[in-house]
Amino acid sequence: MLGRYAVLYLALMMQGQPLWSQPLTHYVNPLIGTGGHGHTFPGAAAPFGMVQLSPDQFNAGWDWCSGYHYSDSLIIGFSHLHLSGTGIGELGDILLMPTVGALKLTPATRQTWQQGYGSYFSHRDEHASPGYYRVYLHTYEVDAELTATTHVGMHRYTFPKTDSAHIILNLHHGIGWDECTDAQLTFRSDTLLTGYRRSSGWAADQLVYFAIAISKHPESIGVATDSSLFPNQRTLRSPKARAWLSFKTEHSEKILFKVALSFVSEEGALENLRQEIQHWEFERVRRVTEQVWEEQLHRIVITGASEEEKTVFYTALYHTMLFPMHYQDLDGRYRGSEPKDKQIHSATGFTNYTVFSLWDTFRAWHTLATLVFPERVRDFLYSFLAQYKEFGELPVWSLVSNETYTMIGYHAAVVIAEAIAKGFLSKEEVAVFFEAMKSSAMKDARGLEPYRTYGYIPFELEPESVSKTLEYAYDDWCLAQVANVLGRKGDEAQFLRRATFYQNVFDRSTNFMRPKDAKGEWKQPFNPRNVEHRKDDFTEGNSWQYTWFVPHDIAGLIRQVGGKKPFIEKLDSLFEEPAELGTAASPDVSGLIGQYAHGNEPSQHIAYLYAYAGAPEKTAERVWQVLTELYNSTSEGLCGNDDCGQVSAWYVLSALGFYPVNPAEAIYVFGSPLFPKATLKLGKGKTLSIEAKNVSRQNRYIQSITFNGKLIETVWIRHQDMVQGGKLVFEMGTTPHPTWGKSPQAAPPSMSKNNLDR
Repeated sequence: MLGRYAVLYLALMMQGQPLWSQPLTHYVNPLIGTGGHGHTFPGAAAPFGMVQLSPDQFNAGWDWCSGYHYSDSLIIGFSHLHLSGTGIGELGDILLMPTVGALKLTPATRQTWQQGYGSYFSHRDEHASPGYYRVYLHTYEVDAELTATTHVGMHRYTFPKTDSAHIILNLHHGIGWDECTDAQLTFRSDTLLTGYRRSSGWAADQLVYFAIAISKHPESIGVATDSSLFPNQRTLRSPKARAWLSFKTEHSEKILFKVALSFVSEEGALENLRQEIQHWEFERVRRVTEQVWEEQLHRIVITGASEEEKTVFYTALYHTMLFPMHYQDLDGRYRGSEPKDKQIHSATGFTNYTVFSLWDTFRAWHTLATLVFPERVRDFLYSFLAQYKEFGELPVWSLVSNETYTMIGYHAAVVIAEAIAKGFLSKEEVAVFFEAMKSSAMKDARGLEPYRTYGYIPFELEPESVSKTLEYAYDDWCLAQVANVLGRKGDEAQFLRRATFYQNVFDRSTNFMRPKDAKGEWKQPFNPRNVEHRKDDFTEGNSWQYTWFVPHDIAGLIRQVGGKKPFIEKLDSLFEEPAELGTAASPDVSGLIGQYAHGNEPSQHIAYLYAYAGAPEKTAERVWQVLTELYNSTSEGLCGNDDCGQVSAWYVLSALGFYPVNPAEAIYVFGSPLFPKATLKLGKGKTLSIEAKNVSRQNRYIQSITFNGKLIETVWIRHQDMVQGGKLVFEMGTTPHPTWGKSPQAAPPSMSKNNLDR
């Protein structure tokens, strides 16, 4: 089964000519986010590809979660699976490393640098762009180049003249928590290896198969474990399995490798290799992948921005298109969800994806998908449904089809409800998905039993009790909306009641969300600034950050706080409080403006809440502050973990001038656009033109908005109107408009006060 992008690859391979007169890929810098706490990787990947071919360094700590950190100057190889922006290190499968000199099969460490393999490098000799990575390995005088298609990574190594050039294959290597538990490799010939690698870590049971084709016959081959070498042996099974190929090379001689992956079988990897790259033309593959990236990046064209702004914007857009990743072979087969299924299935009518960081991406990433790559939305949903059928539960945090249960909530429900509200599913399909959503909501695990019993989660019964109560309440509101679509009044009433449970953890004496015990007593002592990583009553945050998480009922939250004026004052205080989190704070809670933490997801909607209280000018001020102060084009250009593109998605949407505070309501709240003009390709031949007249750092306040010539007097707009296409025009000014967005009727809808016609 050749998918849309496999067909595009083949067409571009045959054509061999650029499609774009004004390329956007040269604005993308994959090194952004590889420093600081961004945790992105710089290597080569196709959009949403199975392969992420990137350099690996030592597991030197938390900031090496992607296998690479900009502060480091040592490389120990290039592996084929990586995560982007996560807070846990994992993958790093199937590592290749070119070396010259004495054969060494154990990677070096900082303490034993001369005893193992590895190379110094300089960022002056490093280049990264969409689908391509190059670095000069100073220790070996080897130029390493990488490119990739969806299922295949391609390496090109340029060697000096030597009788002792080697390629090391290390199947033991992994990143972070990943630990190889079983591996096998076989030389089917001197120029073809196949095998598999099984590992356990964040993903409890991960199994990947590979096929490696080599462009040149080696002088010698062999296999090894840590301490034993077996020259000329052609197969080995061991969790510490390695292989080597040795060559004689002339000056500047190039040796190429094609490495195909499959999560199904060695034969699947071989077939992916045969179909996807049928030649040895590295530059041709690089150009084709670059053109596929151009097609994706041209979904949004911005004009009038500075070179710096274009770099930040298009790199953010690029980062939103790395994950989820393909999880099926070209014939549609995939391995079922771990640990319960493990059978081989065929994806019928959809493309199967994995790596769903849903605690992060439900907030804005999936919303961006509905606008910019809507053709993939149903694939994501049916990937959820496949896990439900195979595993018995919708994904919470799915990693290479392993359910990790990382983070909290059942936020697949939000993504599904948003897609239903935006018309991606028929009513017959809605009924099927609702049963899966309801199954998640009615389980007893992860605090749901006391949540239903008490109307909140008592802190002595479950960790992170306040955060779980708040996030479950929002998920339940989403279920109520889907029940409404189906006319299931009993379910709708049940879940609407549960959606009010946020009120049970709001302490009016302090105006904070606060932990409560089973007797209804507030927890003492209570410090709304304090953060203890995954050990207290909040998830990677504190009460200052979580008090605002009622996306479905901001009007109700305003009433809890005491009205619009105290609500606005409390929002102001959030941004003005000392940036103190306590001694046990998680590094995830970063990008601080006062107690606002943009580097972690619970804060990311908060700047838009001013608009609900009649102060859209304050939303504009804070959104501009975040856009211009917490993002830049350096390696530390992300203020926190990118979390599979969520932090980047916030930038893309906010720079366009709007954001989904409540994604499942299918509306966007206006902020303040960053660019004079942007054009979005919406699918089905429709485009949306966004124009911000007179916009500048000084002219950041909205004076008026029209859509297709009609004045918009609310601070929000419906998705279904925007996707019809047309022209959205902002008139901008240097001072806040005295009346725009101020009336009660201008506020976005909330559960307690719904301005939308149902």
